[in-house]
Amino acid sequence: MELLSDLFVALFTDYTLRTVALGSAVLGLVSGALGTYAVLRGQSLIGDAISHAALPGIALAFLLTGSRMTLVLLLGALAAGWVATLCIMQVSSSRRVTYDTALGLALSVFFGVGLMLLTYLQQTAGAQQAGLDTFLFGQAATLVTEDVWTMAGMGGAGLLGMALFWKEFKLLSFDPAFGRSLGLPIRALDVLLTTLLVVAIVIGLQTVGVVLMSAMLIAPAAAARQWTDSLGVMVGLAVLFGILAGVSGALISSVVPRLPTGPTIVLSVSAIVVISLFLAPRRGLVWRWMRERRSTRQHPALRMVGEEGR
Repeated sequence: MELLSDLFVALFTDYTLRTVALGSAVLGLVSGALGTYAVLRGQSLIGDAISHAALPGIALAFLLTGSRMTLVLLLGALAAGWVATLCIMQVSSSRRVTYDTALGLALSVFFGVGLMLLTYLQQTAGAQQAGLDTFLFGQAATLVTEDVWTMAGMGGAGLLGMALFWKEFKLLSFDPAFGRSLGLPIRALDVLLTTLLVVAIVIGLQTVGVVLMSAMLIAPAAAARQWTDSLGVMVGLAVLFGILAGVSGALISSVVPRLPTGPTIVLSVSAIVVISLFLAPRRGLVWRWMRERRSTRQHPALRMVGEEGR
C-alpha cells in the first residue's frame, strides 16, 4: 500500500514520470480508438507495416532539415507512412498481389531504406544524429512536455476525423457494399481512415518504437472485442485499456531499475488481452467452460454422448 501511495504521489509531483505517463496515456487513447477499425476490418498487420515504413521518413526529415524537433520528425514519419499506405492500396488493388503480400513488401522495402539512411546519417552527421535510432525501439524517458503536446495535437486531429466520419467509417467497416450502393466514396473513405491510422501509429514511435508500435494499435481493440458487440462500447473499452496499459507501464518501469518503458507498456496491454480472452463474458474461455459444464449437468444425455465419443 505504501508503494502504491508513493507512486500516486510521484505521478503528480515527479516531472519525468508525469510526462511519460501522460504521453503514454495519449498514445493509448488514440491507438485504442483508431485501432478498433483496423481490428474490425481484418487489417491487424497494417500497424506493423506502417510503423516500419515510417522509419525512412524520420531519417529524411532530419537529413533535409537538420532538426530533431519531435514535430518535424513525426511529420516526416507521417509522410512516409502515408506514401507506404498508398503503395499498399495501389499494389493490392491490381488483384495480382494479395493485400497481406503488399503489406509485407512495403514493410521490408521501406524499413530497409530507413536502415540505410540511418547508417548513412551515423557516418556523416556525427554527434548531431545521436538519438535517431531510439525510434527503432522507443525511449519514453526522453519525452518532454512539448512532445506530449505534439502527440496530443496530432492525436486529437485523428480523433476529430474519426468523430466527423463515424457513420461512414462504420459502414466501411461492416458493409462497404451497402455504403457503395448509397453513393458513398468508399475508396476515398478507405484512404482517409488509413491516413488516420497512420497518425495513430506515428505519434507512438518515440514512446514504444517502430518494432512494438503495432501491438499498441491492435491489442487494446482486440481485448475490447472480447467484451462487447457494440462499436461504440468497443471503442470506449479500447481507449480505457490503452490508457490503463500506458499509465501502468510507465509506473512499473519507474519502480524497476533499468526496465524500458515501451516494452513494459506492451507487456501491460498484452496482459489485458490475456485476461480478456479468459474472463470476458460470452467469449471468455472460463465462461465458455462454465457454460459447457452447466449444459452437461442439465442434459445428462450430452454427457453420455461425450463419454461414448471418447
